[in-house]
Amino acid sequence: MARRDDITGGKALNGFRSSHANNKTHHKFHLNLQTKRFYIPEEDRWVTLKVTAKTLRTINRNGISAVIRKAASKGTLRKEI
Repeated sequence: MARRDDITGGKALNGFRSSHANNKTHHKFHLNLQTKRFYIPEEDRWVTLKVTAKTLRTINRNGISAVIRKAASKGTLRKEI
């Protein structure tokens, strides 16, 4: 199962950890993914999505229907809703 946001398609970033001696080791910055159920009133059904905390704030602000419509028009929607 991929660690990706179902709405934005965001994924982990690569980087380096730096020690006190300035040695570099590879590191992966994972997303803050949450599995949440959302109710879509237009379709009268529940949908379970993996979303980041940032996307969850956007959904709370704009509404799930508007966020899904915008993601579908941009082409970033990873799960058929």
